[in-house]
Amino acid sequence: MWLPNLQDVIGLHGKIIAQSGGMKGIRDRGALESAIAQPRMTFGGQDLYPDLTEKAAALGYSLIRNHPFIDGNKRIGHAAMEITLVLNGYEIDADVDEQEQVILAVAVGELSRAEFAAWLKPRLTPLVGKGEAKATPSPLSQWGQFPIFTG
Repeated sequence: MWLPNLQDVIGLHGKIIAQSGGMKGIRDRGALESAIAQPRMTFGGQDLYPDLTEKAAALGYSLIRNHPFIDGNKRIGHAAMEITLVLNGYEIDADVDEQEQVILAVAVGELSRAEFAAWLKPRLTPLVGKGEAKATPSPLSQWGQFPIFTG
């Protein structure tokens, strides 16, 4: 399963800011590292987030709520989650307005991480002709194809 690392997320944030505007820069590196670690977290040898839906939701939620960047935290949270899903063979089957409303609800604390994952799970659909991503180089070159929020 492909999950982004620190450099992936920093690179994606730079692309998002360059494309849609805002201030570049990390506000809290510890909060960023914590958010990126969330999908990999274990307790007693068990994954805290055992499936792709839970892992992607934990990543997106943590990037949005931890507010690690100076600007663009909602955009990076959504984009990192979406790219993680796509590179693992799934896409979110929900219109942009619905996704935006859910991301905003996470940002203001109206949705918990568990509620966010529960919203996401029934909206995942397999990408045709794609299976689980294999170990590949960081997909920075592919990030330009994903929609991001500009507001």
